[in-house]
Amino acid sequence: MTPRHQSRVAAIDLGSNSFHLIVARAGDGQLHILDRMRERVLLAVGLDAKGNLSAAAQERALRALRLFGQRVAHMPEESVRVVGTNTLRRARNAKPFLRRAHKVLGHPIEVISGREEARLIYLGVAHSVAETQGRRLVIDIGGGSTECVIGKHFEPLAADSLYMGCVSYSLGFFPGGRIRHEHLERAEIAARLDFETLASRYSAMKWKECLGSSGTILATEQVLRVNNWSDRGITREALQKLRKALIQVGNVDALAQMRGIPADRASVYPGGFAILNAAFEAFGISRMMTATGALREGLIYDLLGRFGHEDVRDATVHQFAERYGVDFEQAARVERTALEFLRAAAEEWDLQRSTSRQYLSWASRLAEVGLSISYNGYHKHSAYIVSNADMPGFSREGQTFLAALIRGHRRKVADAMFRDVTEEQQRDAKCLCVLLRLATRLHRGRRARAVPRIRLIVAKHRIDLHFPRGWLAQHPLTRADLGNEANRLQPLGIELSAS
Repeated sequence: MTPRHQSRVAAIDLGSNSFHLIVARAGDGQLHILDRMRERVLLAVGLDAKGNLSAAAQERALRALRLFGQRVAHMPEESVRVVGTNTLRRARNAKPFLRRAHKVLGHPIEVISGREEARLIYLGVAHSVAETQGRRLVIDIGGGSTECVIGKHFEPLAADSLYMGCVSYSLGFFPGGRIRHEHLERAEIAARLDFETLASRYSAMKWKECLGSSGTILATEQVLRVNNWSDRGITREALQKLRKALIQVGNVDALAQMRGIPADRASVYPGGFAILNAAFEAFGISRMMTATGALREGLIYDLLGRFGHEDVRDATVHQFAERYGVDFEQAARVERTALEFLRAAAEEWDLQRSTSRQYLSWASRLAEVGLSISYNGYHKHSAYIVSNADMPGFSREGQTFLAALIRGHRRKVADAMFRDVTEEQQRDAKCLCVLLRLATRLHRGRRARAVPRIRLIVAKHRIDLHFPRGWLAQHPLTRADLGNEANRLQPLGIELSAS
C-alpha cells in the first residue's frame, strides 16, 4: 500500500513525561496533520528504586491510552505505529504492562532503542525545517533521555541516546522542587560529564547549525522570546539570563507563574534547563534554533516510507549482510524457497500478514552473519548479533522476533527458544522458523540448482513435502537430513514427512 492510497496514518509516542498522538494524511508530496493529542502521564516518576513501574503510573498511562484508543480504533494495524521510549526500556515490569496497554489501545506497542529513537527524532526534525547543505546537530531533551544526532539532509550520520531527561534530573537534583544555585550546578556538571562522551567525536564531524526539539527546548525558546531575552532561537547569553531568573524564583511552584513557562511543565523544567545549558557548554553552541518536528513526526515519515517501499529495515539488513560477509547467492536461494513454502502454508497457518513475509525474508538473509565469528554454533552467534546490535528501523520486539527465527533455524529447536518473543507472536515465530529450517536443509549443498520443484502441504501440526518421483532416492543425503529434521521438529509438535 502506498501513501497515495493510505487515507490516514497515526503515530503514538509513549514518552517518559507525556504521551503524544498525531494523525496525518499524506498527499501531493506533503503531510497534512489531521489531529494531535497530548496527555501528561509522568511515566518516569512512577519508576521505583527497583526499576518497576508503580501501579499509579500504569493507571495514568492506561487512562491516556484509552483516550488515544478511541481516536485510532477504526484504523488498520499497519497504518498505526506506537513506540515506547526510555522509561519503558528501563522498567523491569514493562512486559506485563505492555500486554495491558495493547488491549486498551487496540494496537501493538514497540519499545525502541535509544539510537532508534534518535534516528526517528532526526527524521521528524529534518522534515520540519528548511533544507541546508551543511551538517546539523540535533538535540532533543525528553523526560528520561536526551538524544543527540548529527545528520545531513534526511540522513543521520551519528545518533546517540543519553540516560538523562527533564523528569529524572528534576527529581534527582532539585529536592522538594527547590531551585538553588548549587542544585543547578550539580545537575549541569552531571550532564556535562555525559555530554563529554560525545563532544570530541561530534566536534570532529564539523556541524554547521544546531536545532532543538520537544518540550524543554520549545518551552525555553518561548520563555526567552516573551521576556525579550532572545528574538531568534536560544542563545548562550539568553540562557544565562534565564538561569539567574530561575534561581531568583527559587521553586517550581512559583516557576509556574513565570512568563512563558507552561504550567504543566514547571515541575520538570529545572532538570531540562540544566541539561540544555550543559549541552551549550559541552558542544560549544552559540545559537540553537527550534524545530516543531520530533519523534512522532519521524514515526509518521518512517511509516510512510514503509508504504512507499523505502523501508529503512531493508537497508539495515542489506548493510548487515555486507558487513558480516554473508554469501548473498546462498541467502537468496534459501529466501526463495522459504517464501515459496510460506505461500503454501500462509492460509492454513494464518501467516498472511505482510510482516510474516518480511521477517522470513530478513531471517533468510541474516541467518549466516554469525559465520564471521565461527562455524561452530554460528546460528547462536547470528542470533546474538541480531538481538543486540543497533539496527535502524527495528524495535526491540522486532529484533527479538528476528533473532528467534535465526536462533532456531538449525540444530536443536525447542519452545524455550521463543520465550522472549511476545506471547501474541510466539506461534507465528515458531511457524516461520520451521519454514526457514526446511529451506536451509534443502540448500545445504549450497549449489545453484540442487533443489527441484517441491510441493508443500500443511495441516495444523503436520507438513508433507512431495518431491518429483525418484528424486529422494537419488539424493540420500537430503533424505537423511529430512529424517533428522522430522525428529528435531517433534518438540514443536510438528510432524514432518517427505516422499
